[in-house]
Amino acid sequence: MKWKIPSQECLSDLSKEIKSPSVEEKLKTLSNFFPGKIVFSTSFNIEDQLISHFILSNKIPIKIFTLDTGRFFEETYKVWENTNKFYGYSISAYYPDQEKLEEFLSKNGPNSFYNNVKNRIKCCFLRKVEPLKRALKGNFVWITGLRAEHSLDRKKLNYLEWDSKYHLIKYHPLYNWKLEVIEKMVKKHKVPYNPLYDKGFLSIGCAPCTRSVKCGESYRSGRWWWEDDSIKKECGLHIKK
Repeated sequence: MKWKIPSQECLSDLSKEIKSPSVEEKLKTLSNFFPGKIVFSTSFNIEDQLISHFILSNKIPIKIFTLDTGRFFEETYKVWENTNKFYGYSISAYYPDQEKLEEFLSKNGPNSFYNNVKNRIKCCFLRKVEPLKRALKGNFVWITGLRAEHSLDRKKLNYLEWDSKYHLIKYHPLYNWKLEVIEKMVKKHKVPYNPLYDKGFLSIGCAPCTRSVKCGESYRSGRWWWEDDSIKKECGLHIKK
């Protein structure tokens, strides 16, 4: 069964078609249903590295891209380079619109995201959300590394869902996986991963906006840590309309 154009109505049938317990088989099935129209966005976090491994080690025809904000950790760029070398693949990159970013930085300065939530959200929009729109254009399925363990909001998601904001299907292959299981598989298959994980960085984004997580803190507490805890720890990529 193939769908020329994806819709919310096809989710029920699609979920029946990808019942295999194997993530690799589910990804293969999706790529067969939507050839050339399925992409995976990686931020090089440990979940994303395992998903990249499933795709690349099995040569599944799914395009992998990243949103290079220009403010990654040095270690993140190294993981990117090591992943390309390890699998003999070239991960595509999408960048912020130069004119819009220059205008924002000239007006507000390089670190205005520390000043207020409005500036932080605008910075995330320019560096991530706007480039994502270009990356997803023309595609039918968007694969992500979202997991229920990340936050209370993400526990409300389904592993397969319709994204009304981008008008495509979102698939979260590791949605119900525990971090311990992911870590074991990454090490078992010698998948390149960010050494910052070993220093307590569980959710790694831009360098100025990420710190390590202390014992007892939530998974994403290291992101935008200066903001009030009542504010959602999201950059806007996965915020629905």
